[in-house]
Amino acid sequence: MTHTPRRESRADNPVRSGPRRPRRRARAAAVALLTAVALVASGCSIQIESQPDPSIPDDTMLIGADNGSPMFEKNFNPYLANKRIGAFYIYEPLTVINNLDGKGTPWLAASTEQPDASTIVFTLREGVKWSDGKAFTARDVDFTFQLLKKYPTLDMLGAWQYIDTVETSGNTVTIHLSQPDVPAANLIAQTRIVPEHIWKDVKDPGTFRNVEPVGTGPYTLGNFAPQQYTLDKNKRYWQADKVAAEHLVLPASNTQLDTVSKGYDWAYQYISDVEGTWGAANKDNKYWFPPGGTIAMLPNLTKAPFNDINFRQGLSHAIDRDKIADAATEGYMQGAGQNNLLLPNQKDFLSPDLPNDGKVTQDTALALEYFAKAGYTPRDGKLVDAAGKPLEFSLMTANGYTDWLRAVQQIQKQLGDIGITVKVVQPQPAAYQLAMRNGEYDMTIGAIGGTGDVYRDFNGLLSSEFVVPAGEEATNNFERFSDPAVDDILAKFRVAIDEKDQLDYGYQLQKVMYDQVPAIGVYYGGSWGLYNTTKFTGWPTAENPYASLMTYESTPLLIFTSLKKTQKDGE
Repeated sequence: MTHTPRRESRADNPVRSGPRRPRRRARAAAVALLTAVALVASGCSIQIESQPDPSIPDDTMLIGADNGSPMFEKNFNPYLANKRIGAFYIYEPLTVINNLDGKGTPWLAASTEQPDASTIVFTLREGVKWSDGKAFTARDVDFTFQLLKKYPTLDMLGAWQYIDTVETSGNTVTIHLSQPDVPAANLIAQTRIVPEHIWKDVKDPGTFRNVEPVGTGPYTLGNFAPQQYTLDKNKRYWQADKVAAEHLVLPASNTQLDTVSKGYDWAYQYISDVEGTWGAANKDNKYWFPPGGTIAMLPNLTKAPFNDINFRQGLSHAIDRDKIADAATEGYMQGAGQNNLLLPNQKDFLSPDLPNDGKVTQDTALALEYFAKAGYTPRDGKLVDAAGKPLEFSLMTANGYTDWLRAVQQIQKQLGDIGITVKVVQPQPAAYQLAMRNGEYDMTIGAIGGTGDVYRDFNGLLSSEFVVPAGEEATNNFERFSDPAVDDILAKFRVAIDEKDQLDYGYQLQKVMYDQVPAIGVYYGGSWGLYNTTKFTGWPTAENPYASLMTYESTPLLIFTSLKKTQKDGE
């Protein structure tokens, strides 16, 4: 089996690469915002209210999505890491994948078939045009994949780690894989397609800033300035009748104070006391925080006692996950199950054989039994080994991740209550990442899952193909779990065409998580979605979870084509 690090990269994890960054960027503004809220509570007259910009009409959406540093660079190349968020609204994939549950919606490809585990057949949608009026064809899809092959740094999803050849016939594109790999279809289908008639003349796509973007998506570039840019509805869009917002405004500054006070229609941002700030600022302000990933304790399985299943079970039963979630997320999120699934998002994939849906409740007596099996027993308020040495270890988190620090401190307290000394270490984020990848830690807090693809989430966490010796940099499976039986399940999962077989392999992998505890799921990390219904309705909610409220990647396409203009009284 080939080594496939980029496919499973934790950089794809929305809990880490999405909502976590805005949270930390907004901390300074949160201080000002919460200070104002505190003054209200103390009887002062300051009141935080939303005051929409009167120059923004009812058909225009103000979005807190992009961020300048501090100003915008004009870059709409969909394959560059520092592109403008608007590129996601201009360029479209073959299929849009809902990261909440992994379900795909046909997009530029009207249908996708897999006649066997090594072949993917995309039948393209007819009648699609580029925003300059040229017809979208299979040649554009083939050109896009060949472009990514020629310039591998642009292949951010790692599609060519799986592709052998691409062929076209009429409006179909057939991709032959280098080896059987059913889950590769969803990843490859998320590739954003560019027009051959423009990009064929680009001399260096790796530095191309694409300042006049032409796409198939719902929006085209309007005005651009370093502090703010606008997008206008693409009148040639293949489903223009479904797009309610005529214009989008994306400012370079999106502090928490801006979001609450300036009448934003949509933002993806953590806000402390969301009810008392965002909710109180406008009666039409709403929020939805579905699970976007699992925050977990990752034990270093190359070290004792973490390589002992009994010890890991002891840790799992010793903690109160809901209490940790409350401390870390101010009560917004819940404790996670020991199943590597996001519930209720992925309830259809949940094994019926797991007790309590896989959620492990705190049971101190049972935890002590497991610790005793691992060689640690209570003595004078401490857990000690056979030689009387107290049990202690370090728990790592990244400096500045204040929510994770609150979680770690709660874990430290709970384990301390049963006699375990936990030392909290907080290297800077870059050093934290390096220590985790190199296996230079005892136990660390990290984000797992959250791609929406059950296979990808388990493969990145459990496959031994990622295991390298401690001291060498791993790309996934940072805890360095290895079990030939689990590798065999993953290998069968990878080539399974039948959905019932896929479900069964998922059940088996959940049992591995529950029984072997390679990682300890603690609580769900939130997808911090904020929206306002004054102008537009039809937003994703817990009752209608067709997408998360992420403002980046391709899922916003699902939202833009689902919103309706709010009906005013008398209309």
